[in-house]
Amino acid sequence: MKTLVAYFSVSGQTAKLAKTIAGVTGGDLFEIAPETAYTAADLDWMDKKSRSTIEMKDPKSRPAIAAKVADMTQYDTVFVGFPIWWYQAPRIIETFLESYDFSGKTVIPFATSGGSGMGGEDVLKAACSKETKWLPGKRLSSRESADSVQKWAESLGL
Repeated sequence: MKTLVAYFSVSGQTAKLAKTIAGVTGGDLFEIAPETAYTAADLDWMDKKSRSTIEMKDPKSRPAIAAKVADMTQYDTVFVGFPIWWYQAPRIIETFLESYDFSGKTVIPFATSGGSGMGGEDVLKAACSKETKWLPGKRLSSRESADSVQKWAESLGL
């Protein structure tokens, strides 16, 4: 069983958690990097005209990703990590999920957040084929210990 830990991280918090998950699971890391990096102004959620606000208000928005996973077919399990924006995953996660065929694969979302829970999983699940095995997501701290991540992975049957 081969595992991929794909993650989107602007501040580095989700990247930190993704590295812990990869270390525990022996998974490969893949950064879901936007084609055009986000600036501080892009991320100003108080500004109704900021890039992130515009993207999150438009359910059809699909920000472009800079690179593709070289060979997605080799992976059986794919963890997909992201920060919570506007109580859900950033739209770039939908771009990622719609870019590959996850039929027969297990997809497990994980998120970092200052306080919001895991929201919008139904939207992410809908971005995958019906033949995708979807396990419930979990919001974790970016400082989650390897022991804690190990217990979570074991609870998922991994």
